[in-house]
Amino acid sequence: MTALEKATGDVVFKFEPFVLHVLCRELQDAQLLHSVAVDSGFRNSGITVGRGGKITMAVRSTHCLEVPLSHKGRLLVSEEYIEFLVQVANQKMEENI
Repeated sequence: MTALEKATGDVVFKFEPFVLHVLCRELQDAQLLHSVAVDSGFRNSGITVGRGGKITMAVRSTHCLEVPLSHKGRLLVSEEYIEFLVQVANQKMEENI
């Protein structure tokens, strides 16, 4: 809170979603991993095949959060709301695990 109160610009609370890139030898391996990822709740997952035939499976979470906290040094939210955001972000981290 001390650092936030001293900020002179814009401050954003940001929680990035989980991402895991896996290089696969065969397309069938990537498809199996994709099915497991989607069935496990990682709905933004996908398969990419590069020009050289490199097969990459990306396991991606949908758990993200981006909230402005201050604008031009002016605090827009209460300390209680920031504590709530931290709890939400921590819950999202637990869900990623």
